[in-house]
Amino acid sequence: MSNPSTTASYDVLIIGAGLAGLSAAVALSASGARVALLERKPYVGGRAYSYAHPALDEVIDSQHVLLGCCTNLIDLCKLSGADRHIRWYDNITFLEPATDTAPTRRSDIGPSILPSPGHASLSFLRASMLSLADKSRIAIGLLEFLRGYPDTDEEPFSAWLQRTCQTDRAIRHFWEPVIVGALNDAFDRCSTRYAGQVFHESFMKSAQGGRLGIPTQPLSQFYSSVAHFAEQQGTALHLRTSIDTIERWNNNQWHVIASDGSAYLAPYLLLALPFEQTARLLSTLPRSSPQCASILADMAHFRHAPITTIHLWFDRHITDLDHAALLDTRIQWMFNKSRIRRYEPGSPAQEGQYLELVISASFTELHQGREQILHAAIAELTRFFPRIRDAGILKSGILKEARATFSVVPNLDRYRPPADAPGNGLYLAGDWTRTGWPSTMEGAVRSGRLAAQAIAAAAGNPTTYLSADLPAAGLMRLL
Repeated sequence: MSNPSTTASYDVLIIGAGLAGLSAAVALSASGARVALLERKPYVGGRAYSYAHPALDEVIDSQHVLLGCCTNLIDLCKLSGADRHIRWYDNITFLEPATDTAPTRRSDIGPSILPSPGHASLSFLRASMLSLADKSRIAIGLLEFLRGYPDTDEEPFSAWLQRTCQTDRAIRHFWEPVIVGALNDAFDRCSTRYAGQVFHESFMKSAQGGRLGIPTQPLSQFYSSVAHFAEQQGTALHLRTSIDTIERWNNNQWHVIASDGSAYLAPYLLLALPFEQTARLLSTLPRSSPQCASILADMAHFRHAPITTIHLWFDRHITDLDHAALLDTRIQWMFNKSRIRRYEPGSPAQEGQYLELVISASFTELHQGREQILHAAIAELTRFFPRIRDAGILKSGILKEARATFSVVPNLDRYRPPADAPGNGLYLAGDWTRTGWPSTMEGAVRSGRLAAQAIAAAAGNPTTYLSADLPAAGLMRLL
């Protein structure tokens, strides 16, 4: 046991400098609390991170995006100045692959002068990727999400698709690229509640809610602005600090010990970690502790879902698009990192082009080798961008994130704990907690702010840190 005289004391200890921990630190330190933010990695951002790939001599990440309905994430970016490094897009481009008889076809869906919920209807009606029958079934299905989305999460989205008689093409060209991309799992492992939330908040409620925001910086650099902002407010940030054990002392203080022997003490402890890391630390408590009894059993119901990203550097320009959803392929999204990052002040011009391909719910790719994934991806990408046939690949990389998100499987909500579930001054944050959102950056920020609210209330300083949802616009205000 460490010597109390050499233990650093704070008001709040936060373990984990992902978005949940960062948002909690910003909220609490702004209110005057002495906060220590402890992170085992040498960078911030959690799973929304970037790193210098030693073999490629490039900084790579698994691209994460914002939507206009992510009010808490956007607010955090504005507070810290990170919003200056976001490129916003009003339209989403869908590409159908070329065939032997037809070239690549493009459909753009975005807002018009019509009021919500019909703001995207004109572009939707013009979309060549869908037939009239497809569009009619989609429209009938969307009516269910007009006033909101289900209160409960029992129904799998696969059952909803069958119940609303969605056509095969509607599923492949509309529901799949959006839902698999947003929820990162197969339809039978996604609840209709969260699929409905995606469409209600981003497609129907307002045109602003569906705007797509892409950071123009690598993610760890992007979120370092938030960390710096927290430090300016007084947060003590300790990187490369891996916590081995946590314990509750008799004087109502939480004591945590790092692998390097450093120790920290505070009356309030926030575990802002993914569920599996939270379970590891909770397991260092006595098995008879109420924290273990109330939380650990529920964690057995959580499942991971993977994302695989393929990074390709070409010797020439392949496409003039910044991003696109790719249809009828294993690849859900293409991000043209060369074009996206050109909007960053001081970004050097590039002769070639750097593309990042995202495969969501990549359970198959987890068991495939590098060459197999790379060969299939290039072959599929060529069907959309024929210039690749004349291009040379300068370098390539594959990033597999086996624990990229958690799956919002049906009936999971009952096991998602609120921030104050453990009790005795111990709190939880992370996108997997009871945020009302799926596994997203917005959900992570909400969890951090909800935990900060709970800690502030326990300390006798009740405060609201959570930003309001985006208001309905147009005719949606009447609904």
